[in-house]
Amino acid sequence: MSKRTTQSTKELTLKSRSPLEMAKLNSTSQSDLEYKFEMNDTPSPISEPEQQVRVVTMKELAPAALCLAQAFEHDHVARYFLDTKDMEYCTPAQKWKLHLTICESIVSVYIYRGLVTTIGPNYDSVALWMPPSATMGDWRTELRSGMWRLRYKLSREGKKRLFTEFWPLLSECKAEVMGARDRESWYLRYLGTKESSRGKGYASQLIKHVIDKADAENRACYLESSAGTNAGFYQKHGFISMRKLNLTRGETPIIMDIMVREPNY
Repeated sequence: MSKRTTQSTKELTLKSRSPLEMAKLNSTSQSDLEYKFEMNDTPSPISEPEQQVRVVTMKELAPAALCLAQAFEHDHVARYFLDTKDMEYCTPAQKWKLHLTICESIVSVYIYRGLVTTIGPNYDSVALWMPPSATMGDWRTELRSGMWRLRYKLSREGKKRLFTEFWPLLSECKAEVMGARDRESWYLRYLGTKESSRGKGYASQLIKHVIDKADAENRACYLESSAGTNAGFYQKHGFISMRKLNLTRGETPIIMDIMVREPNY
């Protein structure tokens, strides 16, 4: 999840693009991805049965992002970018709006560059995967996904935490843990279930949907867990805790579990 282009360069690029160039960017296909998925251009029907895992398309961005926003509303990593000293003046409603914007931008990136799946009648659970050989992309993806807006919407400290600390740290840690398999593994970046839909097995089905594919390809799976209470859940699916990752720009360090699942566990 590293961001290699500096903020100033991206701002200059954004301002220098003409409407025609922007239109061309928006029409860019995903042919540059090394890993391909079979995905319909229209949302998958959910009538039969509602328990099936289905791929999320851009037309379904809003409900998929809302699910993640609700699932991670009180998550300490999600709050890490919002509960900063220079955001103390913001109301809970303003922070929620920004939190939803962050989720929309991230889901958009994964629709363009990775794999987003959901299950349930109302997008009750959503998973964001980055497949082998795929990356978060370049400035084109940042423009198309709306990720660039976060550089203006987040506070000064929030931007430092997200762009300077969080994403580079995740990328470095994954490279260290996975080594030569870094770009050959499946990466579960987000998995969230609405509070009202928990306990129905939705999250397990979303995980199984990809780990079965990973096993068939003889590939490992990697994730960061932002809640210590989730470790047992992931362990049931074959993930093993490898190390801890600390976010340290806040008053209290935030700890994340780094977990790996070997193929055919």
